[in-house]
Amino acid sequence: MENLPFIIGIIGNIISVLMFLSPVGTFRRIVKSRSTEDFDSLPYICTLLNSSLWTYYGIIKPGSYLVSTVNGFGVIVETIYIALFLQFAHQKMRNKTAILAGVLNVGFLATTLLLAQFLLHGEMKINVIGFLSTGLNIIMYSSPLGVMKTVVTTKSVEYMPFFLSLFLFLNGGVWTLYAVLVGDWFLGVPNGMGWFLGAVQLVIYAIYRNSDSSKQIVQDLEGGDQTECLLPPSSSSIQE
Repeated sequence: MENLPFIIGIIGNIISVLMFLSPVGTFRRIVKSRSTEDFDSLPYICTLLNSSLWTYYGIIKPGSYLVSTVNGFGVIVETIYIALFLQFAHQKMRNKTAILAGVLNVGFLATTLLLAQFLLHGEMKINVIGFLSTGLNIIMYSSPLGVMKTVVTTKSVEYMPFFLSLFLFLNGGVWTLYAVLVGDWFLGVPNGMGWFLGAVQLVIYAIYRNSDSSKQIVQDLEGGDQTECLLPPSSSSIQE
């Protein structure tokens, strides 16, 4: 039983790595076409900020190295994604990406880490970083609510790929279990929410995957195109 948290944490690391790598197909498409098309950089910018905060949290909290290792990997991967956006996005999206990354991933992150490092100490530092990380995680886990609404409205699963929903469910469940075992509610609350929303997405996918508007999408996924639309286009393009 003493090794159970470690084993669960390793499983969580593996699933999280797969989630971080899930947009690889999207970026292969971007590099091949030399265009980001209608994809938005904001999810990657937010994920980079989130991973950076969790990496720092795992470093400053004793015994949380499994949190810092996987999120450190996420920092590297998300940085590469953002660099590709800056390389291949059209001028308007490139400017937006540069500004958001500068404000959130450089300005806000650096300010937060410097203040925490030099002004906060002990449990207070851990709690402040934990609250920030948890809050951002909850916001990110809430983002699929708009996608779920789109699926129900259009009766199409085009913007909610099955494997992304499955990994969200598994990732949230494993890290929630890990959080319970080590007594860390900062990890437990957002990941418990992610597990629940992942389960809801899987139920919605099961309901609408065979609708007429989804049949072509399902055929494409079965043909191996699952990874090419892992993040929905920006909201403006959906509305159009």
